[in-house]
Amino acid sequence: MRFRWSALAVCVLALGLMPRAGLAQGSPPAKAKATLKQNYPNPFNPETRGDFSIDDPPACPAGGVQHRVSVKIYNLLSQLVAVPQLQRGTGGVAGGQRLDNVLLPCGTYTWYWNGNYDGTSQEASSGIYLLVLQVDGTRTMIKMTVAK
Repeated sequence: MRFRWSALAVCVLALGLMPRAGLAQGSPPAKAKATLKQNYPNPFNPETRGDFSIDDPPACPAGGVQHRVSVKIYNLLSQLVAVPQLQRGTGGVAGGQRLDNVLLPCGTYTWYWNGNYDGTSQEASSGIYLLVLQVDGTRTMIKMTVAK
């Protein structure tokens, strides 16, 4: 029994020391600055939209760096309610796609939520929801209110 715990500890330690796949060697890239504006209208019934922007330091380079972006809506119990869609963007990025681990260059974008639970036609109930923007692992959050 003692050897099993020792083996488990060695495995956990080895996994913690292993380099992560996909990380570049050398200095880490500069983080993008993400800005999330309040949704409009707020409170809303049944749909809403909002803007967010991604800025590369010091400015957007020609050709642009791709950033991994997710926008998700949670209730106050931290349960996923919906994933909004990209309504419009810049740099030739098409709208209509779900904002779940999407690669986007720097620019200003608009997200849209129809007020339904993800994958259903059932409208979200009245209450407070949290919209979370995640750009390259950095999170920004706003509160939204559904009023029926």
